[in-house]
Amino acid sequence: MQNVLFFVDRLSSWVGQAFSWLIVALTFLISWEVFSRYAFNNPNPWAFDLMIMMYGAAFMMAGAYTLAKNGHVRGDVLYSFFPPRLQAGLDLLLYFVFFIPGVVALVWAGYTYAAESLAINEHSTLTANGPPLYPFKMVIPISGVLLLLQGLVEVARCIICLRTGTWPVRERDVEEVDVDKLKEMVHVTDADIANAAGPAGGASGAPR
Repeated sequence: MQNVLFFVDRLSSWVGQAFSWLIVALTFLISWEVFSRYAFNNPNPWAFDLMIMMYGAAFMMAGAYTLAKNGHVRGDVLYSFFPPRLQAGLDLLLYFVFFIPGVVALVWAGYTYAAESLAINEHSTLTANGPPLYPFKMVIPISGVLLLLQGLVEVARCIICLRTGTWPVRERDVEEVDVDKLKEMVHVTDADIANAAGPAGGASGAPR
């Protein structure tokens, strides 16, 4: 079972990391558009449409990746104080009541939306000769399927936690720097930092 969970996690991670390169491409596109507009006085009318589609694709395809890393923001400040079984029970309830119906609706509506766009060879109307929209709209049902698949994995994790009383492990990923752990690694304490600041550091906070 754990191998199946890890396989879906890896799939979600691979897709999310692959589409994250769109941010790099988007950075270069915006930089070139600004340079072209102000240096050459030659703006590209299709650039704005392409920027929206690139950012939207990166955002949507990152949903399953974020869920796989348990990175979505939780609104309940009390959740972290609950025991694992209570957390799993609440998560399981919310997955069945809100998540699964919502994502299934997203996949269904997104598929209809993309199919209609492809059938009429839809192009953007924001500018003349705008880029085609159907490739971008196809991202909606695809991202929904990946999100639903990852959601089923999270449901399985909730059931495992309810049975065992502990959350199953996840694969490690890039994490933000933990300042306290960094201090431990380099053997530095707050007192060392204060001493290194010297009189100048203390004087900066003195009343004038």
